[in-house]
Amino acid sequence: MTYLMPAEWERHARTWMALPPPRGFIARDDPSARDAWIATANAVASFEPVSLLVDPADVAWAGERTTGPVELVPADLDDGWLRDNGPTFVRDTRDGSLAAVSWTFNAWGGIQDHERDARIGRTVADLASVPAVASRMVNEGGGICVDGEGTVIVTETVQLHDRRNAGWDKAQVEEELARTIGATTVIWLERGLMGDMQQFRPNVGTNGHVDVLAAFVRPGVVVVHGQPDPSHHDHEVMTENVSRLRAARDSHGRELEIITVDAPGDTVVEGVSIDHSYINFSFVNDGIVMSVFGDADADTAAADTFRALFPERGIAMVDARPIFRNGGAVHCITQQQPAG
Repeated sequence: MTYLMPAEWERHARTWMALPPPRGFIARDDPSARDAWIATANAVASFEPVSLLVDPADVAWAGERTTGPVELVPADLDDGWLRDNGPTFVRDTRDGSLAAVSWTFNAWGGIQDHERDARIGRTVADLASVPAVASRMVNEGGGICVDGEGTVIVTETVQLHDRRNAGWDKAQVEEELARTIGATTVIWLERGLMGDMQQFRPNVGTNGHVDVLAAFVRPGVVVVHGQPDPSHHDHEVMTENVSRLRAARDSHGRELEIITVDAPGDTVVEGVSIDHSYINFSFVNDGIVMSVFGDADADTAAADTFRALFPERGIAMVDARPIFRNGGAVHCITQQQPAG
């Protein structure tokens, strides 16, 4: 093993983001949603520096709206999901130096334009002055969740999707995850939330990213999306996924402690149920930036859970509804660069 992906709660040098460009799907169909990207950048910048990739035409617009240590970096973009099209930063276990895994990116199975975004992994590696580690596996940063000790959680519906890695089996995926991010133990969940599985809106969704399902908060401890309503389409999904997590062991042979964070009340937009999830949050230095959804009781309960988990961290909240209606939330649009 040469590379290991650090846990997201380790110290960061910065967070990378990308603003949806004027030509992109979001700016065309939902332009006001870009304000939520700016709000997220400003929330992260209250804890650590942000490098925000922007279309050259957007530099002035973004500069008028960002606050704190937000560096605007002109770049040629298709969209704003930097967690997915950007690189995954790793450490070389031989000397601790940083590298960046540049996954093969095809826009979640080819559902959107991605010629420009397919190059962003290497672009960010170059901007960060770290070597790029090329991977032939089609993958996205939202499709992996690590504990920093060699355990990774993934979903069968992402890495094994026939529009991503046709013909691959679990052994091939695990071999590539071992090579690129140092995974020695891979925990396979069944599938993602139904909205993220492109069940309700064509061309919106990832086919089941793990970062709305489960997240390590420290080794051996996982927060999971809860859907307590037995009639809800995600109740069965999470029952199966949690069952798999309870049966799993991490890279040190530990059983996992499971902490449930229940979903907010069901939100329906133009007749479509939006599967909001508090699990889609981002670690930042001395804090977390969490997604909230306008359900006062559920937002408060989720924030209280995070405060109990992270008493030493500050909590910033971002209204993630505009991001979620386009397919993701706070974690989906941020990518941490480890310190050092």
